[in-house]
Amino acid sequence: MTPQQLSRQIEAVLFVAAEPVSPAQIATSLGVATPDVLAALSSLQERTQDSGLRLVVHAGRYELVTHPDTSSAVNAFLGSQTRADLSKPVLETLAIVAWKQPITKAGIELLRGVSSDQTLKSLLARGLVAEAEKLPEAGHPLTYRTTAHFLHLFGLSSPGDLPPLEPVASPAGGGE
Repeated sequence: MTPQQLSRQIEAVLFVAAEPVSPAQIATSLGVATPDVLAALSSLQERTQDSGLRLVVHAGRYELVTHPDTSSAVNAFLGSQTRADLSKPVLETLAIVAWKQPITKAGIELLRGVSSDQTLKSLLARGLVAEAEKLPEAGHPLTYRTTAHFLHLFGLSSPGDLPPLEPVASPAGGGE
């Protein structure tokens, strides 16, 4: 198989994969060596730089996602189902977890000013957030983080791809 053929095969596999795939999984399924897969993935990553798709790596696993610049077109086509299915309180909680991760439930509630039990349950059930770790402090509170599914749905390769938070003016009109 030529390098171009291998690259096309990998692109097709990633296109139909339901979740991120490791180079070893690709190599096994295509019957090729892992170093050849890694070379083809590198080539594919270069090819997708100027396309509507992007090859992203998360925890050593690869997936094809839509380029963040195409989100408005994709959302218009899909009817914005992903975000429309999430209520305002759930989106608010998700945003807090995304920008402040890892964060405890108490930390989320401090920022939101209301209980976050149901919104966290909804996000956990949808696979958008996950438990990260228990803190060594009193009570061993759990922390929460976003998941690879969250990154995939929002076209991100890592939480670092989120735009920086802008300072928010206080309700009285003063700023920080």
